[in-house]
Amino acid sequence: MLTLICMFLMIGIFGRLFGVAFKMTWGIVRVLFTLVFLPLILIGLIIGGIFYIAIPALIIIGIITLITSLARTV
Repeated sequence: MLTLICMFLMIGIFGRLFGVAFKMTWGIVRVLFTLVFLPLILIGLIIGGIFYIAIPALIIIGIITLITSLARTV
């Protein structure tokens, strides 16, 4: 009986740790994509000559970022 209780507690603790680790990893991946890969893609579009696609994409992403940052402060 004591073993069963310990097993349930262990599953509960490691389940929470897994959830926290997943949230942290997701946050790191979002920051990495925002700060590293998105500017590289836009620079690649500008260098590749697709300037007419890169500038509207940059404007749209900027507007979305501004709206989400303002929504979080409210």
